[in-house]
Amino acid sequence: MLSDRALNRSLLARQLLLERSDMPVRTAVEHLIGLQAQKPDPPHVGLWTRLRTIRTADVGGLLDARQLVRIAAMRSTIHLPTAADALALRPVIQSVLDRELRAPVYSPLAGVDVGALARLGRRLCSGQPLTWAALGDALAGEFPGIDRHALAIAVRNNVALVQVPPRGRWRTSGPIAHVTAERWLDAPEGRDTDPAPVVLRYLAAFGPATAADIAAWSGLRGIRAVLDRLGDQLRVLTDERGRTLLDVHDGPLPDPDTPAPVRLLPEYDNALLSHADRNRIIEDADRGVLISPNGRVDGTVLVDGFVRGTWRTALHTTVETVSITSLRPLSARDRRAIERESPALLDFASSGLIHRVAFGSER
Repeated sequence: MLSDRALNRSLLARQLLLERSDMPVRTAVEHLIGLQAQKPDPPHVGLWTRLRTIRTADVGGLLDARQLVRIAAMRSTIHLPTAADALALRPVIQSVLDRELRAPVYSPLAGVDVGALARLGRRLCSGQPLTWAALGDALAGEFPGIDRHALAIAVRNNVALVQVPPRGRWRTSGPIAHVTAERWLDAPEGRDTDPAPVVLRYLAAFGPATAADIAAWSGLRGIRAVLDRLGDQLRVLTDERGRTLLDVHDGPLPDPDTPAPVRLLPEYDNALLSHADRNRIIEDADRGVLISPNGRVDGTVLVDGFVRGTWRTALHTTVETVSITSLRPLSARDRRAIERESPALLDFASSGLIHRVAFGSER
């Protein structure tokens, strides 16, 4: 039986949060199966808190070299995966994208020939990068009277579209402009729809996990059937609440007493959003504070592996401040650890500026 603390340590180890890794940036992104990237900057911070050596320019350089891309992936959410995963994951999560278009908000698409729409969208996005507005305007000529944003989303959900740089570079504003992944990466979309290999990779990076955990992360249905098919490739465990957990055989299970250092995680970090309940990184009492109605999560402070506060940065001319708000009283030792980690974040974020750390009132 695995305690909540044992699951916490397992997730931290597999997410490279027990100790910083020497992995190259691209290798870390591949291991994590991408990072959530609704905003451009959080994946940079998510990699900084996991890797021993990284600069903000490293992620931008890999975007420019087309080795990392911004694309709709798991749960139809923008992620930052490797180029190879952007192509290979697409057929696996296509059913999630199809299901999204059946939501009431996309009812204007009722009666639209989606196949014809996708073919037109693919042609349009195989040329110059197009913003949502430009793509919607171009589609409206062939599909008059239909909501233009809905048309553009329908193309994105039927054709793998990459958000091209400068979108995604550190603290760089730029429009969300799209081209097809095939054109940007000079390679075809994958064809293998089998989710089993992705499930094994998920367990290696997030496990042990319940079937519900895997479904929450991927957005896929029918996960139990996939797990049954994997059979002996998985080991079966239980948690302290009696739930069945699945895992890869070589997945690390650190001693629950393994020390966990202070870590500053960015908003939307996938390790928190998808796994708060199972791994107890976010405790019940903290959820209402951390997660807003639209699902937004502030940057969070892990102390001994658990969320004990939130953080934000503010930049004023030549001074950048990281402000820490604790969710419960901090010991003097924990406060000192946060005071050591926070300047390191600022050194990563804005080297050359004056840096300050401020503690706000406890929530």
